[in-house]
Amino acid sequence: MGGPEANGTETEKPTQAVQLHSDFILPENPVNGYETVTNNQSSYSDGGADSKNDGHVGFIPPHSLLPTPVPPEVFQRNKNDESPPSIFVSSTMPDFGSFIRQRSSDLSTAIAKRVSSFRKSMEEREESDENDMIKNNDRNQEVTEFNLSGLKVVVKVKPEEEPAMKGRITFFSKSGCRDCTAVRRFFKEKELKFVEINVDVFREREKELRDRTGNTTVPMIFFNEKLIGGLVALNSLRNSGEFDRRLTEMVVEKFAGDDAPLPPVYGCDNIEDDRTDEMVGLVSLLRRKLFVQDWLRRMKIVKNCFEGNEFVEVVIQHFKCARNEAVDIGKELSRKHFIHHVSGDNDFVDGNNLYRFLEHEPFTPKCFNFRGAVNDNEPKAAASVCDRLTKIMSAILESYASDDRRRVDYAAISKSEEFRRYVNMTQDLQRVNICELSENEKLAFFLNLYNAMVIHAVISVGSPEGVIDRRSFFNDFLYLIGGHPYSLAIIENGILRCNQRSPYSIMKPFSTGDKRLEVALVKLNPLFHFGLCNGTKSSPNVRFFSPNRVVDELRGAAREIFENGGIEVDLEKRTVHLPRIFKCGDFGQEQEILKWIVNYLEPNKAGLLTHLLSDSEPVNISYQNFDWSLNS
Repeated sequence: MGGPEANGTETEKPTQAVQLHSDFILPENPVNGYETVTNNQSSYSDGGADSKNDGHVGFIPPHSLLPTPVPPEVFQRNKNDESPPSIFVSSTMPDFGSFIRQRSSDLSTAIAKRVSSFRKSMEEREESDENDMIKNNDRNQEVTEFNLSGLKVVVKVKPEEEPAMKGRITFFSKSGCRDCTAVRRFFKEKELKFVEINVDVFREREKELRDRTGNTTVPMIFFNEKLIGGLVALNSLRNSGEFDRRLTEMVVEKFAGDDAPLPPVYGCDNIEDDRTDEMVGLVSLLRRKLFVQDWLRRMKIVKNCFEGNEFVEVVIQHFKCARNEAVDIGKELSRKHFIHHVSGDNDFVDGNNLYRFLEHEPFTPKCFNFRGAVNDNEPKAAASVCDRLTKIMSAILESYASDDRRRVDYAAISKSEEFRRYVNMTQDLQRVNICELSENEKLAFFLNLYNAMVIHAVISVGSPEGVIDRRSFFNDFLYLIGGHPYSLAIIENGILRCNQRSPYSIMKPFSTGDKRLEVALVKLNPLFHFGLCNGTKSSPNVRFFSPNRVVDELRGAAREIFENGGIEVDLEKRTVHLPRIFKCGDFGQEQEILKWIVNYLEPNKAGLLTHLLSDSEPVNISYQNFDWSLNS
């Protein structure tokens, strides 16, 4: 109803599209490029259900105007050719295999002739070479060398192992003693283990030395408990050839008895002449009675303080004294650095001014010579502390540095008893009065302290690796000295350079009113630059100075630097190459620097430099590169 058939009209069925399966492959047809493909699995019809499937599918040939498809050409190798036709091989190329075989044969013949002549030469010289080998193969020599017909042979002979010593070699010494240095060098060259007792470091052992020998002369050498003598006796044994025999009989084969000198032991032999400060009792009372708290002054919080009038009241209450006497006690405690004004404006006055105990200062816990409590012993004289510091550090260098002082064994120093004694001694610096020193004594004191602090800093915090680390190294490693903090930079720029700005800084180390200005040197002596060793390879060699000869020793240090390549004069380029320490500006202008240097040069270099300065032409100055690596 209503469909096409109902209307009586005939409708043409749509033609079904031809489907191509992806698995069909169209083989080549020689006529039109296509051929009929048989598909046994699928049937295709263009006429619906009435269409018959005969197993073949017909493809419409291409239009006559379209080009006929041409199959691609396939490359076929020519069976007669050994290489592709695109590669051209010259018929005149030589046979490389034959060439190599010929050259190998010639080389083998030459080697065989050389080996034959070498064997013949060895047979002829066998007897003489054997005698030479016996002579050269001495057990006292570590390396034997002999020649075989142009062939140099080096044989390392394994040395005999030294027998382990059952006993002990001990010798007493002092810092700065040349004979002691000679004895120490002799034992090191012989690779002998020994115990050194420096009576400047272990002062209580000096009495033992006197009891054993009748005097305090050093060096004194002991084989176990047997006294050998000093350097003269040692040289006598060595020259006579008796040293090895005596060593074997008395030390190698025998154990040390109870009468032999004992080596220094950690924590022992440390009897110091310390006296407790007479004010310690009062200070202990004040620490308990005073109410230490934080105060707000001038819109700023001031921590761990007490007021001056409160201090006076506590003293009056417990000691029943007058008010002015209590004020005098406060001034005495301030002078001895038990208490400080928070801003350093005054010593002590009765009023609402704020004061702190030294251990409550913000910088005190950061100091490496502070161990949780202030040293309450009576402050020693600054000259005595300087002398003690010099002797201990000199003993450390003599034992743990190279002879020329260019290399320092920081690892060995850190484990030594001498260094432990030094660290203990630094606590005496906390309340020492440096102002009582003379100019030369201050110069020697701070030079020695700077060099000692560098060694302590390298051991404690390590050597700096870059610019930021170096800045922290020289500014943040602090000692508490005379109640105030001192860093390496403050010692150099504030004390030795008379409060001058450091390079790349816009401020002076000490501001107006800083108590440390009283300690700074009055006159700048640029020679101090040759005495400061900052632990690097380009810095001067580490050394320690005596107060009465410090200027002469600095001149010697300057000459030593110039003799060891510290200055180079180039006549052709009219250039003088100088160490970088001359760039600080303390030596004056460039022409003044060169005139100053002439006085410290050897005659040859002094003549060259004088020749350059004699004419009117300018002289160029260049500065050598600085090696910041550690001098270890």
